[in-house]
Amino acid sequence: MRTNRRMLLTSALATLVLFATHGRADAAAVVGQPAPAFTLTDTNGKQHSLADFKGKYVVLEWVNHECPFVKKHYGSGNMQSLQKKYVDQGVVWLSINSSAPGKQGNYPPEKWNEITTEVKAVPTAVLLDPDGTVGRAYGAKTTPHMYIIDPEGTLIYAGGIDDKPSTDPDDIPKAKNYVDLALTEALSGQPVAIASTTPYGCSVKY
Repeated sequence: MRTNRRMLLTSALATLVLFATHGRADAAAVVGQPAPAFTLTDTNGKQHSLADFKGKYVVLEWVNHECPFVKKHYGSGNMQSLQKKYVDQGVVWLSINSSAPGKQGNYPPEKWNEITTEVKAVPTAVLLDPDGTVGRAYGAKTTPHMYIIDPEGTLIYAGGIDDKPSTDPDDIPKAKNYVDLALTEALSGQPVAIASTTPYGCSVKY
């Protein structure tokens, strides 16, 4: 009997360890919970930690300029307009690339700076995440995939940029822009009404 109990206990502990390990591997940021901490280097060699921006709203935008869905929002000027609108209001906007070396969208820092200038993007910084650590911590699946963090460090929005999952720029004026709505509400002191949506775009090239 004692042997059976020991075996059951050992099996239960093994299951718990497996569950815990699996849970960590698949961990993703959860709306309403503290946003995962991170430190990444930007395309100019400067390190940025999420903790550096405590007290400010922070937008995380996963980006890959070879993705047709990203081209839709940059080719039309839609993403740049959002960046300028909110950076001008003191929001920190971090564009993040998690493409692994050799994968689509992975460029050296100087190439990133060329592209950023070429498309006239105005984020606070472009951060490089070639090992995908931060992308996986947030559960970033697509480009674009958007997140908003409040001044206390809580994730208040995660999902798509809008409700038109297409590559057609003509859809943008007809779209409900979730990021614009969430930031407008948050900056005016209101709760974010639509805090979680399904992102669309190209897969992040981990």
